[in-house]
Amino acid sequence: MTSKEAAGLKADLADVIEYRKSGLSLNHVIGCPLDCGYCIRHLERYANFEMKTPRALISDEEAVERLVRHRYFRPHITPVQVFNKATDPMLPRVKQHTLNTLRLLDEQRLTNHVLVITRWRVEPEDCQVLNSFRNLRVTVLVTHSGIQHEGIEPVDSAVAVRSLRTLYEHAETYRTVLYWRPVVPGLNDSDDDIATARQLAEHAHAAVFTGLFFRDEIAAYYRDNNLPEPYSTTARRKILPEQLESRILAAFRRPGDTTAPFGPLFRKTSCAVAYAHGLPDYNGHYGIRELCDICPKKQLSLCAAAHRAPDPATAEADARALGATGPAEVTDRAVLVQGLSEQPRYFLQHGYGYQFHAREHPHSYRRHGRADIGWRGEEGAP
Repeated sequence: MTSKEAAGLKADLADVIEYRKSGLSLNHVIGCPLDCGYCIRHLERYANFEMKTPRALISDEEAVERLVRHRYFRPHITPVQVFNKATDPMLPRVKQHTLNTLRLLDEQRLTNHVLVITRWRVEPEDCQVLNSFRNLRVTVLVTHSGIQHEGIEPVDSAVAVRSLRTLYEHAETYRTVLYWRPVVPGLNDSDDDIATARQLAEHAHAAVFTGLFFRDEIAAYYRDNNLPEPYSTTARRKILPEQLESRILAAFRRPGDTTAPFGPLFRKTSCAVAYAHGLPDYNGHYGIRELCDICPKKQLSLCAAAHRAPDPATAEADARALGATGPAEVTDRAVLVQGLSEQPRYFLQHGYGYQFHAREHPHSYRRHGRADIGWRGEEGAP
């Protein structure tokens, strides 16, 4: 893409590095033809859903150089995501950039987690390249929804199924995770849909399920295209109703298994990634204990051993240095800060391995990081 073309992009889209909860996100290729109805590219801050052809903003070499020099990047600590904002990393025009970017990072002997999230085709020869990396902790998360409505999910879910099986069969140094999302009432939550997901989880090192990110711009797209709206209102956080979660957990439950009663199933992406590599969760979710009631006991032990509350004075000093406007309060669940946006909070969270929450956006009991839609109010105050 020329500099003149890039100058016409939204600022958040043109910024090739953005901190998201699961890692520092590198996105120097933008544009995607897959047309998923719920894609975040609908959001006003990106506004590039109509950009169907992937285009590179800068070279892979420059992108990696910017990443490792970024103020929020810490060698061997900061989790990294590649092409998870505005394209699919395994599209034919993008795959070469994905694998080359991983190679450039691996050659620097970095051991950071690197997440690659795809719903497209992964071939055995791709697995061979992924297995060649000796330093990075690479995880390929295969997005599978099973949604049959072509206006919402144009990509046949069979593509993701084949990729998941291929990745799991050939995995040596990397790990693969079933990313079952978005799970939406009335679209892909039948008993058969849930049973299919349970079967697919047998072809992954871990599985994670999550709901629908239903913002105003996405709801408008549904209305403009006469698509069935699953909820009557939108929300800042992902929506996954309580009854739906209960049905999923009931289907995955293994009554005779006392060490992993739900198998390798997790509510949070970082928990699944960490488990797949035999490491404690780098997001510090262990403090939010109601999230852990489905975790394998071995994983609980790993996370418990690594969980350490920050020193209050140090945590406050670090938060204020990044722009916090009020005192930091360290609880047994999280560090509460005020006036600190998402990106610096994630930087602190990954550095400490402990949750950092904004007072302005409190987390409710049992629906941590989810919208209140579909949950009974009596289940707990924020």
